[in-house]
Amino acid sequence: MNGKNSSDKVFITDCEGPISKNDNAFELANHFIPDGDKLFSILSKFDDVLAEIIRKPDYKKGSTLKFILPFLRAYGATDEKIRKYSLKNVVLVPGAKQTLQFIKNIMPTFIVSTSYEPYIDALCQHLCFSLKNTYSTKMSIDKYPLDQEEINKLRNIRDEIKSFDRIRIPNDARCLEDLPQKSIKTIEKLEKIFWEIIPDLESEKMLDDVNPIGGVEKAKAVEDISEREEVNLEDIMYIGDSITDVEAFRFLGEGGGLSISFNGSVYAVQNAEIAVLAENSIIISILADYFNRFGKEGVFELIDNWSYKTLEKLYPNEKLLSQVSDLYPEELPRVDVINEENERELIEKSIKFRKGLRGEAIGELG
Repeated sequence: MNGKNSSDKVFITDCEGPISKNDNAFELANHFIPDGDKLFSILSKFDDVLAEIIRKPDYKKGSTLKFILPFLRAYGATDEKIRKYSLKNVVLVPGAKQTLQFIKNIMPTFIVSTSYEPYIDALCQHLCFSLKNTYSTKMSIDKYPLDQEEINKLRNIRDEIKSFDRIRIPNDARCLEDLPQKSIKTIEKLEKIFWEIIPDLESEKMLDDVNPIGGVEKAKAVEDISEREEVNLEDIMYIGDSITDVEAFRFLGEGGGLSISFNGSVYAVQNAEIAVLAENSIIISILADYFNRFGKEGVFELIDNWSYKTLEKLYPNEKLLSQVSDLYPEELPRVDVINEENERELIEKSIKFRKGLRGEAIGELG
């Protein structure tokens, strides 16, 4: 067991979204690659389609972080440049540093992120958080030298992808045929690039070697933490916000754990039990503290009549409650148990909140 506290509960959080406003891989693409923001957005939607619409066998969510690597390399990214950029550009969600400090003082706390490890290392330096308590995508781009011929080929592929129509995924899409025809054509072109063209290049090794910590890998991380801390899944609380958290949500759900979407995407809201819409992470401090004291059922009781009156009656930490009321003197941020009646509304409002906090481009990502 973690020796810093005696709690029998564990707190796990995703990084980008609940802790930071960044999407580091998106930002790296935008920094190093001409029109890298558009390239990344197209590849991210392709990732979403493969994972949730086509449901490609053995496919790992978060593979955008693999798809983008050859292009980063072709435009001069190195391990050191990525490290320096990441360290310089960490942007935290308001209250995140205080929230993590508060929670790690009351129960074992972990970060499970699809992000590249150099970014998580940078984030941990900002947060004074132990890298040993993190899971992230390991990669070293310097391991893959490219000759000029391949660099030129990859740059031409970038030009081609940039010209593709954007992929649009309706919220109610369940199969490829539910997508607009232009989106289907873009997907077909991308499949040819990544399943036929890039496998003939040296840079295919990057795609083979890098294992994104998304989807099933996040579920495996939760299982590993459960064993490491010797706790049952029902004693774990997990905060996520994107498609890469879905398997962790589902895995915890099967074991009775608590899953919370924080300003989540459509995929997060559809698979979490609770939705939080807030521009400050202090609400997570209250939910985590209550979970640590009273478990999952206690949290549901707290949220059932979510109001200052309920908090004043049920929540014993007056100091933290005072900080919340200073931040939100009129009304608490929205916190809801997700059900069939409110799911569509919560998806719309969560995405709107997400874009407001993290920006339109990052907020659009799954």
